[in-house]
Amino acid sequence: MFKRPNLLWLLVPYVLFLGVLPLVDRVRPTVLGLPFLFFWLLAATLLTPAAVFLAWRGDRKRGRA
Repeated sequence: MFKRPNLLWLLVPYVLFLGVLPLVDRVRPTVLGLPFLFFWLLAATLLTPAAVFLAWRGDRKRGRA
Protein backbone atom coordinates (compact mmCIF):
# COMPACT_ATOMS: atom_id res chain seq x y z
CA MET A 1 0.00 0.00 0.00
CA PHE A 2 2.56 2.56 1.13
CA LYS A 3 6.02 2.70 -0.37
CA ARG A 4 7.48 4.24 2.79
CA PRO A 5 5.37 3.09 5.77
CA ASN A 6 7.92 4.32 8.31
CA LEU A 7 6.94 7.88 7.47
CA LEU A 8 3.59 7.22 9.14
CA TRP A 9 5.46 8.03 12.39
CA LEU A 10 5.21 11.65 11.27
CA LEU A 11 1.46 11.50 11.84
CA VAL A 12 1.97 10.92 15.57
CA PRO A 13 2.60 14.60 16.44
CA TYR A 14 -0.41 15.66 14.37
CA VAL A 15 -2.67 13.20 16.16
CA LEU A 16 -1.26 14.10 19.59
CA PHE A 17 -1.64 17.84 19.12
CA LEU A 18 -4.80 18.18 17.03
CA GLY A 19 -6.63 14.89 16.86
CA VAL A 20 -6.86 14.27 20.59
CA LEU A 21 -7.10 17.90 21.69
CA PRO A 22 -10.91 17.97 22.07
CA LEU A 23 -10.69 14.92 24.34
CA VAL A 24 -8.02 16.33 26.67
CA ASP A 25 -9.33 19.88 26.94
CA ARG A 26 -9.70 19.72 30.72
CA VAL A 27 -8.53 21.91 33.58
CA ARG A 28 -9.02 19.17 36.14
CA PRO A 29 -7.39 16.76 36.94
CA THR A 30 -3.93 18.16 37.48
CA VAL A 31 -0.82 16.17 36.70
CA LEU A 32 2.46 17.22 38.34
CA GLY A 33 0.77 20.45 39.37
CA LEU A 34 -0.19 21.33 35.79
CA PRO A 35 -3.68 21.38 34.33
CA PHE A 36 -4.19 18.26 32.26
CA LEU A 37 -4.21 20.17 28.95
CA PHE A 38 -0.80 21.73 29.64
CA PHE A 39 0.59 18.37 30.72
CA TRP A 40 -0.75 16.76 27.52
CA LEU A 41 0.82 19.45 25.31
CA LEU A 42 4.14 19.10 27.15
CA ALA A 43 4.09 15.33 26.71
CA ALA A 44 3.20 15.66 23.01
CA THR A 45 6.05 18.15 22.54
CA LEU A 46 8.50 15.72 24.14
CA LEU A 47 7.24 12.78 22.04
CA THR A 48 7.48 14.64 18.72
CA PRO A 49 11.30 14.30 18.38
CA ALA A 50 11.00 10.58 19.15
CA ALA A 51 8.46 10.13 16.34
CA VAL A 52 10.62 12.11 13.90
CA PHE A 53 13.65 10.01 14.89
CA LEU A 54 11.75 6.77 14.29
CA ALA A 55 10.63 7.98 10.86
CA TRP A 56 14.17 9.06 9.99
CA ARG A 57 15.71 5.79 11.19
CA GLY A 58 13.20 3.67 9.26
CA ASP A 59 13.66 5.71 6.11
CA ARG A 60 17.44 5.53 6.42
CA LYS A 61 17.34 1.73 6.84
CA ARG A 62 15.13 1.49 3.75
CA GLY A 63 17.69 3.49 1.74
CA ARG A 64 20.50 1.09 2.65
CA ALA A 65 18.59 -2.02 1.59
